[in-house]
Amino acid sequence: MTSSYLVLTAPGGTDTNHEKTRFIRDGFTVLGFLFPWIWLAFHRLWYYAIAAFLLQSLGGALADRADLWPVGVAITFGTSLLVALEGQNLRVRNLVAKGWDEADLVSVDSLRTAEEIYFSNVPTDADSRAAPSPQWDPTSHAPRHGSATSLGLFGFDGGR
Repeated sequence: MTSSYLVLTAPGGTDTNHEKTRFIRDGFTVLGFLFPWIWLAFHRLWYYAIAAFLLQSLGGALADRADLWPVGVAITFGTSLLVALEGQNLRVRNLVAKGWDEADLVSVDSLRTAEEIYFSNVPTDADSRAAPSPQWDPTSHAPRHGSATSLGLFGFDGGR
């Protein structure tokens, strides 16, 4: 199954080893669904974590009441589903607001492949230095005319 990975580079440009470059998978997150406010807090999305905690608490309180349990379950499930589907987008928007740049979008099957594809297109210091070119002597490679055979076939001397 193909996933999309957003590539974010650190504010102020990338470092030489690209250690601060982040790959964020755009898609459903299971941990965000199971533990929404903990997942948000882990990724330092504090206001969203507080809002998710309050909504989950409200949903839990309403689920304890006999007449409002469907509303409570709907609020709890809705909060979990929203974080699972949009949590990664919240992470990206938070980092972009802090100055990170969206460098690329890579659609592949795994994170490892996304890193390989992205870093294969990034110029390195080795690419910026010109490779020394060998000094070729054009006279040593000049074609020689004569009775040389080609691939073991008879030579062609201009006649039949």
